[in-house]
Amino acid sequence: MATPSGDNPGYEVKSVETVVAGSDLRARRYRLAPGDVIPWHFHSEVTDYYFCLEGRLSIETRAPRDHSILPVGGDYTIPPKTAHRISNGGESECRFLLLQGVGCYDFCKI
Repeated sequence: MATPSGDNPGYEVKSVETVVAGSDLRARRYRLAPGDVIPWHFHSEVTDYYFCLEGRLSIETRAPRDHSILPVGGDYTIPPKTAHRISNGGESECRFLLLQGVGCYDFCKI
């Protein structure tokens, strides 16, 4: 069953669990089923730190343009104001940890 993404009502993924949520720092664990996508968006202030825990995590960015597939143990950093799209990069479930900070969180859909 898909889980609404909390304060990101424009998409659903298999599950999202908030580990920590403060005024300027967030930690969330995600599970993406095959085909799950977090659509193109950016954050005004926060940096995203992705850590792949299981499966293959696909990360695409614009300006600079990049497409990376993270294996288990891989990590990726996306600075503020960088458009990005996150998806399951494999045929089985993908799990990752996302740390976001420091700053006020927003989700600016493109």
